[in-house]
Amino acid sequence: MFDLYVVTDSDLSKGRSDSEIARLAYEGGADAVQLRMKHADGAEMLAQARAIAEVAAEMNRFFIVNDRVDVAMASGADGVHLGQSDIPVEDARRLMGDDALIGVSVQTVEQAVRAVDGGADYLGVGSVFRTSTKPDAVQGIGLGAVFEIRHAVDVPVVAIGGINRGNVQDVIRAGADAAAVVSAVVAHDDPRAAAHELRDLILKVRPHVVPTAPENRRPYTLSEHPLLALI
Repeated sequence: MFDLYVVTDSDLSKGRSDSEIARLAYEGGADAVQLRMKHADGAEMLAQARAIAEVAAEMNRFFIVNDRVDVAMASGADGVHLGQSDIPVEDARRLMGDDALIGVSVQTVEQAVRAVDGGADYLGVGSVFRTSTKPDAVQGIGLGAVFEIRHAVDVPVVAIGGINRGNVQDVIRAGADAAAVVSAVVAHDDPRAAAHELRDLILKVRPHVVPTAPENRRPYTLSEHPLLALI
């Protein structure tokens, strides 16, 4: 489904709009762009979503909206990506229909299985490494979590969180089907070149991958994080 998945962040984009970043990412080889505008109002987000949807259709790529089912539907996006505290997958599916792509963020095998049972088309697994782009996310769940979740479900697994040119091949070796990046593309002086390099690194390692458990892995459970315990 995906190789490289880029998530927007206007705080890192050096004055470029989310739709500009999306075009550059697609031109560099990104298969999917997710529009994430946590602090924008609905009208502002919808305007950017419609602009990206147009570019995605032109280039025959995937476009996903973070959290907002309404914006995804109104803009003609391919789908929506949901967090653990967003509306249930089943409700998003009922609203968006069978053709929509619905992804869910997970950190544990239990969450992953529940999301797939609910109808998720793919999973965002992370934050694999520590990252400042999602301070509210569970940090550094590690490559072992990617391996364990990959072997527990039968939908694509997209690793996210702190991924860059130095570790992108590690997440693929751990079993991820794709890598999602934020600052590695969005904050780069040349997002097109950054996306091209990352996708090239993914494609180079994939034919040689037989996922193996990273050393010193351990399961990451819901009880280990106080924020998750509240969900």
